[in-house]
Amino acid sequence: MSHVMNTYARLPVALSHGEGSWVTDTEGKLYLDALAGIAVSTLGHNHPDLIMAISAQAGRLLHSSNIYRMPQQEQLADKLAVLSGMQEVFFCNSGCEANEAAIKLARFYGHRRGVDEPQIIVMEKAFHGRTLATLSATGNRKAQAGFEPLVPGFIRAPFNDLAAVHALAEQNPSIVAVMIEVVQGEGGVHMADIEYLRALRTLCDERGWLLICDEVQCGMGRTGTWFAFQHAGIVPDVATLAKGLAGGVPIGACLAAGKAVGLFGPGNHGSTFGGNQLATTAALTVLNVVERDGLMGNAIRQGALIRNGLGAALAEVRGVVDIRGQGLMIGIELDRPCAELMTRALSIGLLINVTAEKVIRLLPPLTFSEEESKELVARLAELIHDFLKI
Repeated sequence: MSHVMNTYARLPVALSHGEGSWVTDTEGKLYLDALAGIAVSTLGHNHPDLIMAISAQAGRLLHSSNIYRMPQQEQLADKLAVLSGMQEVFFCNSGCEANEAAIKLARFYGHRRGVDEPQIIVMEKAFHGRTLATLSATGNRKAQAGFEPLVPGFIRAPFNDLAAVHALAEQNPSIVAVMIEVVQGEGGVHMADIEYLRALRTLCDERGWLLICDEVQCGMGRTGTWFAFQHAGIVPDVATLAKGLAGGVPIGACLAAGKAVGLFGPGNHGSTFGGNQLATTAALTVLNVVERDGLMGNAIRQGALIRNGLGAALAEVRGVVDIRGQGLMIGIELDRPCAELMTRALSIGLLINVTAEKVIRLLPPLTFSEEESKELVARLAELIHDFLKI
């Protein structure tokens, strides 16, 4: 009997080690990893640059606390500011912590403007985390059930519906921000329309609101640009990062620009482990490798190959509703619940995920090769075909 709390419906496999896009379980079986730890292992597994950087830093200093300066943290903040076009960075340990910081920034901003009960517009089917505030911002009633009372201060609008946001603007003078995933990951891999994002940016400017972009899953080059909001040519007031930032070492980041700059001062927010020497060294290494090896371009190429390959292989298969995505963030929507495909995929040596009940989610490492993309298409197309014949 395991003493690990039963918070996950774990699959019947234990992974032992990995190399590139492949992992091996404790029984010696090999799997093609098309999930990358849910968009975390940006460089795949056992990348020599990352292993060397982590090992060297571990031999110097793991942690010192944020009451002291940390050169690696300052370098990472500078790098993220350049890549994003933003100005300030707060470091934490996860995506939900980054989103907590964003929510606190929005509320702090609202109070500074004399709004006693600041409201944030969030989207239906959104997922921002499992802490009480981020769970309250999340648009998944199943995830929220049993944790009431939820944190107040969130107003929900349909995703990609600008008219609904305008209507809320007219009804509620206490709105101070709009919070949106540029690509909804847990919600089924749905992308925000470019014009919708641009219109939200304009509306937030007109109303004096903060635009908050949750890039926890879609950031770090996964869609073919460092940040998914860059496809729309905009810069938000707040952006959040985590998952792939350090290639597997826990880290989160909340970036600020424009109206959000300079809001927090000493004592307003903090994190014991946030941005420590090990995590920021790992993140700097990941950023450098993504840039040096052209991995964002690779994400675009491999993503197109996978989507087009699956489109061709499944064109005549009934039950395939849609194949969508951007870069190496891909969703294949079926016409029925398909969670069992995660277990079935193990039998053919493939790691995938199912989200929103009916959407197969693919998040391969950005190092995925053309050969691996073709192998993924071949294995997954056969798996889906056999499943839909039942």
